[in-house]
Amino acid sequence: MIEYNFAFFDEGSKREIRRATLKAIAIPGYQVPFASREMPIARGWGTGGLQLTLSLVGKDDVLKVIDQGSDESVNAVNIKKLVTKTTDIKQTDYTQEATIIQSRHRVPEISLKKGQILVLQVPIPEPLRLVEPSEYTTKRLHADKEYSGAWLMLFEQIVKFGNTSTGADHPVKVHERYVMAPSPIPRFDNPKLDMSEALILLGAGREKKIYAVPPYTNVVSLAFDDYPFEIESLEGKKCKLCGAKNVFMDELIDEKTGETYYQCNDSSYCLQRLNGEIDN
Repeated sequence: MIEYNFAFFDEGSKREIRRATLKAIAIPGYQVPFASREMPIARGWGTGGLQLTLSLVGKDDVLKVIDQGSDESVNAVNIKKLVTKTTDIKQTDYTQEATIIQSRHRVPEISLKKGQILVLQVPIPEPLRLVEPSEYTTKRLHADKEYSGAWLMLFEQIVKFGNTSTGADHPVKVHERYVMAPSPIPRFDNPKLDMSEALILLGAGREKKIYAVPPYTNVVSLAFDDYPFEIESLEGKKCKLCGAKNVFMDELIDEKTGETYYQCNDSSYCLQRLNGEIDN
């Protein structure tokens, strides 16, 4: 039988990741390089977030893992298995109960509270990558606060489509300093980053970067004065299962009738409403 260290990594690896994490917290929005470890899952499947979780988890923590709103997707289930089998910690589907929440592409609907940590998986941490392929150059642009490339991307979208068309990963400015990629969360979730009570950590395993939004930090989505930032419009829509409104929903089609209907993207939130455990 193979014996693993608590939380899979050796203690030296955990300390190295924690040091990078502390630096990221101290400089909100700044991308801190770290020695991304080999993992039993492929890079691009959440290794950055998983390394953060494994380096921070303690025996008393409670883990929640979601993938695009679902607690039971293949990616979420396998990450939960790896963490719980190497730590024996408790896991939950309830946002309120979790101390560490690892997520791919979503921020939970229920507001996060003080003492919780949200770990977001990130494929591309550099918000200027589409306009500048050189890592050396993007570092210099961040140092000079030169973000005209990010503004140009938004301007080109307005010229082509009449409005900004970033369906996800809309860039934000953190603590009035660094422009940051918030991970591919929908625009609907961007406002949840602003002045959050929870610590938000973002990890990119393939790109070997960690960055953070500390609690009570100002986060503003980039937008022009005459084209303000707007979230996805769900006005008049409600969840077919629980009746929720003003939450992020998936648009689905009934295979039998062909009719379009909507359903809460956050499966745990929807289930709690169905069970009468929350009513808002």
